[in-house]
Amino acid sequence: MLIRALQAEMIKMRHSPMWLAFLLIPIIPAFMGTFNYLNNLSMLENKWYSLWTQHTLFACYFFLPVLIGIYASYLFRLEHANHNWNAVLTAPVPITQLFMAKLIMGWLMVILTQIWMGLLFIFSGLLAGLSDPIPPELPLWLLFGALGGMVVCALQLSLSLVIRSFAVPVGIALMGGIAGLALLSQGYGLYFPYALITLGMRANDPAAPMAVGEIAFLVACAIFTSGFCLFAITWLKRRDVVTG
Repeated sequence: MLIRALQAEMIKMRHSPMWLAFLLIPIIPAFMGTFNYLNNLSMLENKWYSLWTQHTLFACYFFLPVLIGIYASYLFRLEHANHNWNAVLTAPVPITQLFMAKLIMGWLMVILTQIWMGLLFIFSGLLAGLSDPIPPELPLWLLFGALGGMVVCALQLSLSLVIRSFAVPVGIALMGGIAGLALLSQGYGLYFPYALITLGMRANDPAAPMAVGEIAFLVACAIFTSGFCLFAITWLKRRDVVTG
């Protein structure tokens, strides 16, 4: 049943406008970051590592949370329209599997987004004239950034389940990303889901080890994701979903 539910989500996403957002939105922080890097070469002397800080400065706090919020809102958009929840909740598919199919689809989009951002980073560096080898840590930055993004995806899916509006959860994601900046500066980033993307991608200091430790980061991701999934599944099982 889970595979069939996931196939249904893939069919919905196949011809959706989400792919336009997937392609275009990551280009914005890549352009802004590269422009900022080229205009501050006197201060940003660590080449690829400095370029990464500029890319992630814009992506982690603004564009990535918003993009994940868009993915999540779209995954629930059809259910919220035209009384479709009536059909969904009477289908012979367990509630848990219905939500997990959406979560896995969201996770796939997060992973693809990280790969696309990595390619944009490499392309931007080459355009900026960087001839040194690409940082070997890049796959690790992208992997841990994806794990942080998966937490945000689980949170945004929970919000999009409860909030029928498409735009409101996306706005919350934007505010969450900005709030993550403030909490990271105070040392509380590990306890705030939206800040996990920044921590995972080593946005502030890519040449150094992760500030909170990789084990603590993985534990935080697991706890947050489990909690958000439990909330969403319980909501679906115990509350009447408002349709219309």
